[in-house]
Amino acid sequence: MKPLLVKLFAKARDLAGEAVIEVPWHDGETVSVLKQRLVENCPDLILLVPRLLVAVNSKYATDNTTLNVADEVACFPPVSGG
Repeated sequence: MKPLLVKLFAKARDLAGEAVIEVPWHDGETVSVLKQRLVENCPDLILLVPRLLVAVNSKYATDNTTLNVADEVACFPPVSGG
């Protein structure tokens, strides 16, 4: 496994206590696997992960999107406005 660098923003960053984390990774695994590993590495994220938005190379990703260690990955909670 290689490390996948994941940038965290807003509440996700606050809960993890850092802006970038490394997640053990095999190329071709999905965003769904990433979410599981985020909780394994940062249990405080457990309540946020189901709503977490994931961007891969500046495009929103679905749970079925595959990731490679060379991808730029960013995670952030949904934004509400008013």
